[in-house]
Amino acid sequence: MSHPTRSLSEVVHQRHRLGILTIAGEVEQVEFRYLRETLDLTAGNLSRHLTVLEDAGLVGIEKGYEGRRPRTWVRITPQGRQALDAELRALRQLLDGARPPSAAEPRISAPAPSPAAGRPGRASGRAAGTGRPR
Repeated sequence: MSHPTRSLSEVVHQRHRLGILTIAGEVEQVEFRYLRETLDLTAGNLSRHLTVLEDAGLVGIEKGYEGRRPRTWVRITPQGRQALDAELRALRQLLDGARPPSAAEPRISAPAPSPAAGRPGRASGRAAGTGRPR
């Protein structure tokens, strides 16, 4: 059984692209300006992320006008919805600890405390035995 992180998509997992897909997945289409403001991105940065998602077939971009103002709308594609769902499943597996360790796998334990950890005065920032700050 492979680790759930192997299921994460490099295209989808980047936080801004994941944000774009998540927002677009909640509505029929979303305006470029809304994405830019919500995700706190520059127009150029958002455009680059949308290009990556569009090239992968995960979003569709439609340009047009609202009155006399140019607008850009983004919609998630069926392939984008599948990719988002797969990403969310992989993240849930990670959060749920889907892979309990087997007897053959080494267990990770906390390191033994260092000898200095038990000496008085070290954690408080005071010189040992004096009660005064160093």
